[in-house]
Amino acid sequence: MTLKRYAEMLRLVERELTLRIVLEAPPPGVDFSLQEGRGNDYKTVQTQRSKAGDLTFTFTARAKQTTGGEPVFLGPFTQGPSHGRFIYLDIGTYAGQKETPWSRRLKIPLRGIDWKMVEEASGPASVLETHVHGTGRDGGPTCGTIKPFNGWTLARRAGK
Repeated sequence: MTLKRYAEMLRLVERELTLRIVLEAPPPGVDFSLQEGRGNDYKTVQTQRSKAGDLTFTFTARAKQTTGGEPVFLGPFTQGPSHGRFIYLDIGTYAGQKETPWSRRLKIPLRGIDWKMVEEASGPASVLETHVHGTGRDGGPTCGTIKPFNGWTLARRAGK
């Protein structure tokens, strides 16, 4: 096997990694959930009602390395085009909550994650983690694409 062929085979390898979203101080009494699936064919999972404090969503995704060395994220929680994937948190009625004025989605980009981070997060003791504000300027739940987005960092898996 040539060195070039070996390098091509390595690029075809997928890695499974754990991601954790910490939603900081969302307004109380609102349901938030992770969206699994796309378009009209989706369900909400890990539904949590905000009280006081933060909400945490932990899930797995797969990443495949492109020939350019960048990761492409795969799996039921990833949304959008291969070069601009993101995660949706559903809010209020989108999360299945009845009797709420909120019908929103929060779009959390997967940008800024390089292949080295994917490899490190695919180990048993690490996760990729981001923290996002849960309350928007209007006092309601943050919605739309996170701005500014502070990115993802490598963190320890709970209990490790």
